[in-house]
Amino acid sequence: MKKHRAFKVDRDAPEYTGPYRPYDIVKEGTIALIVIAILTVGLAVLFGSPDEPQRTIKNWATADPTDFVVTAASELSGSSGVAGYGPPYNNALGSVQYLGPFHLPDILGVRIPINTANDFVLDPLRSQPGPPALESALATYDAASTSQQAGWANAYASGTVSSDGSTVLVKFADGKVVMPPGTYGPVTELMQSETAIARSGALDQALITGTGFYTTDYTKPDLFLADGGWFDGIGNSQNLGGEQWGMMNETNSYPGQAWLWLYTMLYQIPPYNSTWGPNADVDVWFTMIVLSGLLIFVPFIPGLRSIPRLTRVYRLIWRNHYRAIERPDA
Repeated sequence: MKKHRAFKVDRDAPEYTGPYRPYDIVKEGTIALIVIAILTVGLAVLFGSPDEPQRTIKNWATADPTDFVVTAASELSGSSGVAGYGPPYNNALGSVQYLGPFHLPDILGVRIPINTANDFVLDPLRSQPGPPALESALATYDAASTSQQAGWANAYASGTVSSDGSTVLVKFADGKVVMPPGTYGPVTELMQSETAIARSGALDQALITGTGFYTTDYTKPDLFLADGGWFDGIGNSQNLGGEQWGMMNETNSYPGQAWLWLYTMLYQIPPYNSTWGPNADVDVWFTMIVLSGLLIFVPFIPGLRSIPRLTRVYRLIWRNHYRAIERPDA
């Protein structure tokens, strides 16, 4: 004969002995589905999509050519954010993310190899039917030693902004990039051609062209855009920056994803906001894993699982039911 388990207050709920009410969950679910479908289609037809138009490198080079030149020069010199990011793009140490003693980027390593000089500047230029001046500049650059190439690229990148980085020195006038005097070698022509093909729209295509049938991998143009200040400025103007709770916001003041408030909130409070560097994402992620684990295992954690019963919050939620049971004549 099977022996019944002893009743424990902290673990078991008392057997329900009250009345029951018939409820057709299939009917209610069908009605809810139909109503939501009608509202979704109707509101979509009435208001349209809240999506912003696509932002491309052509838009960037046209709207803010000086920012584009500054960024392209940093890609060629290897001083950009992506160039020093580390895995999964390269072996740099810019994005050092630790979870205790574990260096997380090393676990998966470099899976999307990016060489910013080649991928963002030199290879796109080589792929274009450029004028003789561009072909000569590429030949001169390719024939130079690695140290000479670095000297030209670093000099050009340094010449685009002031020494403290607060002032942009490069100008754009009459379709030409105008730099302060300096020893830039063939990089002057390379940057002029890079800007020209970007403003024509050819650079967008050169960065997404792949070897497969579908060319829908936008990793390179997205990373290139992310290194500049123009795209970041658009995001901040629409309150989409990380310090603006941007993860849960949407463009044009549309309602955001309220279920992301906890994840986003952690970035705004100590000690997480004091680690806005590479490790902030790991700290927030690990905290969310711990909190989610506590939520999932609430039924198995003594004491914690008794909070609803001890606080009697269920009586507030089901107050009409308990009023009908306890005061049927009221």
